[in-house]
Amino acid sequence: MARKVVSRKELRAEAEAAEAAGPKKKAAKKAPAKKTTKRKTRKKVAAEVRLKAFWGVFNQSLKRVAVFEYADRKAADKKAEALTNSAKTPHFVQLVKEVIEEA
Repeated sequence: MARKVVSRKELRAEAEAAEAAGPKKKAAKKAPAKKTTKRKTRKKVAAEVRLKAFWGVFNQSLKRVAVFEYADRKAADKKAEALTNSAKTPHFVQLVKEVIEEA
């Protein structure tokens, strides 16, 4: 089946004629715009997590060998030095933070 060839000039002429005759009718048919209300979003309350600091003595493979209270830094250093000398592998001290669970 053959398609009908669309004449752009004729379509343009029809559109201009409708536009010239129709602005009065279009304005009357236009419905009033509805007012939209914004939704109120709730902010998520972040759970407060408490942490406690410790000194951890670690070996070369990052395995924690010992844990000391934060005030006992000297004891942690001594333990790391003793393990380094006895095991022939380096040990080091690093800050560790752990979560305090409240009941």
